[in-house]
Amino acid sequence: MNNFLDAEDRSLAKGKTAGGRTAFVLAKNRFNFLVALICAAMLSIFAQRSDAQSSTDVDRAQLLQGQTQPPFAQGVSPEGVEGGHAAASPNDADLGEQQVLKRAEAYQPFIASVAVPFYWTSNVALTNSGEQSDFLVSPVAALTYQPRLTKNLFGSVGVREQLFYYDRLTSFDFGSFDVDVGLTYTIPQLHNLVLHAGYDYNRLTKKNSFESFFSNHSFIASAEMTFPLSRAQQLSTGIDTNISMDGVPNGPRRQDFGGYVGYSGQVARSLLVGASFRLVVHDYVLTDRVDLNEIVALNATYAVTRLISASAIASFAANQSNHSVFDYQVGNLGGSVALSIRF
Repeated sequence: MNNFLDAEDRSLAKGKTAGGRTAFVLAKNRFNFLVALICAAMLSIFAQRSDAQSSTDVDRAQLLQGQTQPPFAQGVSPEGVEGGHAAASPNDADLGEQQVLKRAEAYQPFIASVAVPFYWTSNVALTNSGEQSDFLVSPVAALTYQPRLTKNLFGSVGVREQLFYYDRLTSFDFGSFDVDVGLTYTIPQLHNLVLHAGYDYNRLTKKNSFESFFSNHSFIASAEMTFPLSRAQQLSTGIDTNISMDGVPNGPRRQDFGGYVGYSGQVARSLLVGASFRLVVHDYVLTDRVDLNEIVALNATYAVTRLISASAIASFAANQSNHSVFDYQVGNLGGSVALSIRF
């Protein structure tokens, strides 16, 4: 009898132990699932913040890179070529109508350039409230190969690296690396129409590192026409698009559709002034966010020598979004010293 009771007690105890283990396992699984869910939520929030920060860096890089060279100058034919022909010279009339002894310089397809732009900016983080201003320096180096394929057709292969260093808000420091390949075709009969199409790889990197926090592969295309006002002045107008084909992470990816009008004038032998107005629509790939960006820029460039130039630059940009949190205004004021060599 006692043995029977002992066996029954042992069986009950074993059942209780098994039930306890089952409850423990279920509780543990629920706990692990809860932890995984919390981690996933935190990662999602972090990814959204990271994407927003990357998007802001993309905006800052494009706004500041655009200051180095006004939009209406980006499609200009290589030096010494206007509309696919040799550039005119102020001394042409002195040669006489029948004298064609002027020697054309050999075309030089390589361009190596370095520049040190510096700016005061009114809104470092491109926010719509609590704006903070700062001073930054953004040195840039580029190497471009522009082979002349036919009379009016040029190829282009370029590599560019630009760094952004802030004076106080150093946590915003970053780098932007680009590789681009494209073709440019000029049609002189249509107001020197310049057509361009190509591919661009952009990589935004952490401070003093090539480790990327955003990379993008895009197709770019543009068309530009110039309208001479006089021998030393011209108006330019154009449209362009930048179509993101792939990116990591995907959050900041967008399609850009823009148009611009600009003025440039040679006010002295070594002094060129310019002004431009630009509208760009940013259509983000993964969300319903759409932005309208307006940019007004003024610049003056003085050619110190044939190779060295100094520029003064001022710009104002306003961004309007269907998500008001992304509305912002920013002003930039600064200059740049540049060295460019053709060979």
